Amino acid sequence: MNAWSSFLTVTLVSLAGLAVLQAGTFAVGRRIGRFNVVDVAWGAGFVYVAAVAAALGGGDPARRVLLLVLVALWGVRLTWHMHRKSAGKGEDPRYTALLNRAGGASVGIVVRKIFVTQGAAQWFVSLPIQVSAVAGPTRGLGTVALVAGVVLWVVGFVFEAVGDRQLRAFKADPANRGRIMDRGLWAWTRHPNYFGDATVWWGLWLIAASVWPGVLTVASPAIMTYFLVYATGARLLERSMSQRPGYPEYQQRTSYFLPRPPRRTLDGADHHVRPRATG
Repeated sequence: MNAWSSFLTVTLVSLAGLAVLQAGTFAVGRRIGRFNVVDVAWGAGFVYVAAVAAALGGGDPARRVLLLVLVALWGVRLTWHMHRKSAGKGEDPRYTALLNRAGGASVGIVVRKIFVTQGAAQWFVSLPIQVSAVAGPTRGLGTVALVAGVVLWVVGFVFEAVGDRQLRAFKADPANRGRIMDRGLWAWTRHPNYFGDATVWWGLWLIAASVWPGVLTVASPAIMTYFLVYATGARLLERSMSQRPGYPEYQQRTSYFLPRPPRRTLDGADHHVRPRATG
């Protein structure tokens, strides 16, 4: 089987499985009365694609296994995190607003605006994994890109996982009720989880780009980053959080997306050591 036939097999099986996953997720969401359950299926869908690519791709087996391991670690953690975050709670305001703008919550609108969109995004963002699975072994300077990709993935995974854990611990402490989280990684960037997510996918792309034609899939991490920063991630969250007392001050002293040391007060003290009340 040549590379083109192998890619066609991988991508068609991936599309079919993602369609089944999204259909099942829609059924669950309709039964429980909230569609943010689609966020739980987000990471799981990538794990599925990586497994298909590892099993059916005809390319370098070592790189296929490497990508499967990295995607599985990221995807399983994210799936569990989103399950814990949404369990027992109502609909995500983002989806409520999205459906209101679309004209209601009819089956057709819900399927098209949420589940078809999510499934298509999973397929497109995972193209580096699919293409890498049918490409030959990494050699020469490509090894540098592969190692850099793994390092970048580690940085992103740590930022995302540690950021989520710090926020969860902060919210679980009754003493922090009504306060802005601005400690730990959240003192360096207002969105360590989104930054980490984007960095993970740039790392995976670098691994795919270590051999031709993986470099051509650069639009996948670029689109992922765009959505995380501007379309559905940080920008929407900033819009709602900016109305809370203390958040504008947090915005002034803390980087929006890319991490940097927190700004200091005129007396040299770090702002982030004193949480701000939110009313």
